[in-house]
Amino acid sequence: MDESPSFTESFDDPRITPQFCRRYPETTGDLVLVGVVHDHPASVARVERVLERVDPDTLALELPPAALPLYKIYARGDADDPTPPRFGGEMSAAIRAAPDADHVGIDAPNWSFLRELVARLVADRVSPATARRVLSSLGGATREAVASRVAATLTHATSMTVAPDDPIEYDCDPDDPPEQQADHERSHVAGVQALLGSVDTDGSALAYRDETRERCMIDRLETIRSEPGDVVAVVGVDHLERLEEGLSA
Repeated sequence: MDESPSFTESFDDPRITPQFCRRYPETTGDLVLVGVVHDHPASVARVERVLERVDPDTLALELPPAALPLYKIYARGDADDPTPPRFGGEMSAAIRAAPDADHVGIDAPNWSFLRELVARLVADRVSPATARRVLSSLGGATREAVASRVAATLTHATSMTVAPDDPIEYDCDPDDPPEQQADHERSHVAGVQALLGSVDTDGSALAYRDETRERCMIDRLETIRSEPGDVVAVVGVDHLERLEEGLSA
């Protein structure tokens, strides 16, 4: 693994740092991981600037495959328009910034995730109560993916733009200076990490679900980067360290 300070420093942008960007040089091409805080202005700008520089062959997104068509619709518009897409945050901004790349959704739910999850539950001999909680937790993610697919169909077939969820709002705007955006984002990440660190989730249904999600994302990225060409993956910053460990193993 190579965090490549020279890669991040070459941007001269406080929003692009080794905390949020990791680069893996490969013989067949580079893989760049871009960590994001969903819908944050600093993350949207980071994704746009990295993609302007890298121009990848494949853009991997932390989205379920079923949700990808909706974000492609959100990304439609004038490619020269400096205003980020109204919906979809950094994911639709990434698609707009790399329109010629092969767009791939690498997140659950999907069949490989379900197979991996069930296999792990069986191998660990979890209690029936824990298994029920794990499987129950999948319901919300599945409903969101289906809702995104339906929204994409309606948006494509009508003049309406259907958004399953409202964008997250922060005390920070796209027009704020880059330094201010970066400071706000780092503070937000530190606060969330401190909160999560105070909660013991080891062995919980949430831990089983999220660890399996990350294993499947690692497997998908390994497959993608085995092919020739450069890859940029846009993922939540909370997944960045574990994806890095898995890709470096």
